[in-house]
Amino acid sequence: MSTGNGADSAPGHISTPDTSPAGTAGKNSMFSSLKIRNYRLFATGQVISNTGTWMQRIAQDWLVLSLTGSASAVGITIALQFLPMLMFGLYGGVLADRLPKRPLLLATQTAMGLTGVALAVLTLAGHVQVWHVYLAAFLLGLVTVVDNPARQTMVPEMVGKDQLANAVSLNSANFQSARLVGPALAGVLITAFGSGWAFLLNGLSFAAPIAGLLMMRTGELHPVQPRPRAKGQLREGLRYVAGRPELVWPIVLVGFIGTFGFNFPIWLSAYVSEVFHGDAGTYGLFNTLIAVGSLAGALLAARRGHSRLRLLVAAAVLFSVLLTVTAFAPGFWLFAALLVPIGIFGLTVNVTANSSVQMATDPEMRGRVMALFMMVFTGGTPLGAPLLGWITDTYGARIGMASGGVISLLASVSVAVVLARVGNLRLRVNRHGVTFVPAVREPELVPAA
Repeated sequence: MSTGNGADSAPGHISTPDTSPAGTAGKNSMFSSLKIRNYRLFATGQVISNTGTWMQRIAQDWLVLSLTGSASAVGITIALQFLPMLMFGLYGGVLADRLPKRPLLLATQTAMGLTGVALAVLTLAGHVQVWHVYLAAFLLGLVTVVDNPARQTMVPEMVGKDQLANAVSLNSANFQSARLVGPALAGVLITAFGSGWAFLLNGLSFAAPIAGLLMMRTGELHPVQPRPRAKGQLREGLRYVAGRPELVWPIVLVGFIGTFGFNFPIWLSAYVSEVFHGDAGTYGLFNTLIAVGSLAGALLAARRGHSRLRLLVAAAVLFSVLLTVTAFAPGFWLFAALLVPIGIFGLTVNVTANSSVQMATDPEMRGRVMALFMMVFTGGTPLGAPLLGWITDTYGARIGMASGGVISLLASVSVAVVLARVGNLRLRVNRHGVTFVPAVREPELVPAA
């Protein structure tokens, strides 16, 4: 990623050889990384598991809202799920750098499946209370601390450097494809049978990624040698990021967007209950529309095959503006329609930052850097979700959603200004749009002798 003239994201030096499987190097198409068998197994397992995950997210939010009638309670649930990432996220990255990724993922995926089954048993037995949901969310968050950086850093070990950007984009497309099916299926299940069946199907869905991991051909992986245990590895990772602007600013930007702009469970549940007076099916519809936009954004990112800093900043600004405007949409269908472009630009921010950071990071540091990325992106939720949940409860859904948009917009513009100064850029406005271009320095005046 360039912090200067906005050139294509290509770090000046990455100390890895070309480890792409034969026949894939240099051949970038929308689905090029799926030609690799191990990645196909991984992606297939993930789309099934992700569908279950989205079913549980919808069921969890709706169950808490049903038990408490409070958007703040939904915010607390989200906060508890992401609090472990804020507290222990960097340690998860250290473990991901120290341990082999495949057996580590087998353990984390199994644990995540068990949390879904346990919550299903409580709900189907009629004994579930809101503190059970809080506890399940927190335990799931603890496992995610290790699972997230392990999954992120497993991708380059499957596809190699040349296919990394494409695979990261397809991971997001995979997640958003599941988001199309999961909320809709959850809405039907909750309306017809209750939340417990959604929890059960989520728990069982983890059998798919576990099977995919077991079926991989280990000889076709490109594993990074695990780092031996040593003192100061956490500080080493922080110093590494601090010395690289191409890592610092994407992480800062997604931190603000993740903390204040990605609180859709709070806002959408409040719009359904307070503004549009809908039901679980309406909540599922809203989530599906965001997923349609997110899937489109992921597929567009997969076609690009590279990341630009100016694209990251522009997408963040447009996402923030749309979030603010949508908050005051007067009618149901206009509000619903605007959720699609929100999904497009929100996903573009995430994918562009993710692939840029991964490609700019040396392999032996990738676990810690991606743990910091995920800690900042999702770990801020325990701070943002309760705050925005309180604003939503106190001032209404529209003010709550608009607050997230305004804070995200201020952060996006501030980062753009900082990057322009760091890269000696100036703003140019013409008929083609608004862009940053290299500043032209005035010649120094030499005083006459």
